[in-house]
Amino acid sequence: MTLEELYKELSYVNATRENRLKKAKIILDDLNLLPHLLTILFMTEDKISCKAAWILEYVLADYLYSIIPYLDGFTLKLSTVQFDSAIRPLAKICEFLAKAYYSKEQNPIKATLTPLYRERIIECCFDWMINDEKVAVKAYSMSTLYLFGKDHKWIHPELAQILEQDYPNQSAGFQARAKHILKGIKNKK
Repeated sequence: MTLEELYKELSYVNATRENRLKKAKIILDDLNLLPHLLTILFMTEDKISCKAAWILEYVLADYLYSIIPYLDGFTLKLSTVQFDSAIRPLAKICEFLAKAYYSKEQNPIKATLTPLYRERIIECCFDWMINDEKVAVKAYSMSTLYLFGKDHKWIHPELAQILEQDYPNQSAGFQARAKHILKGIKNKK
């Protein structure tokens, strides 16, 4: 399948889980399509990029290691994504990567998520925390930052400050996740 053919295929994606899984299976069955999916994802002025983000989330939920050869480009361009509906799956992917990196079990992410890639993810997650993003984006970002704070001691105080400052003005969902993260930070001291 060419880039153009995948682009056309993505134009038929809708919000249903079944539809997204079906399109993700196309990529999972032929991982050579992943670079095309990433190219479409980073067409940041094009609404189809949101659909590419949705599909990428499902692909990586099933097989996270498929992103490894593309981590440099992915982390480099992460901050360029503009549409809300594309940012949420990217924030979730960042959380997938952080969870894999801090997993107790050995996995390829531990060896390939370099300090530079982690730095890019951290910077992007802090931007999402500070900017006017949806609750889900902030929830995934705070979890990602909490995990990376295990190795970067400066992250937890910065994250705690943002969470405490935003807490009164945010939704119940934000408050529940923030309360959990703040408790974790305080227990680490």
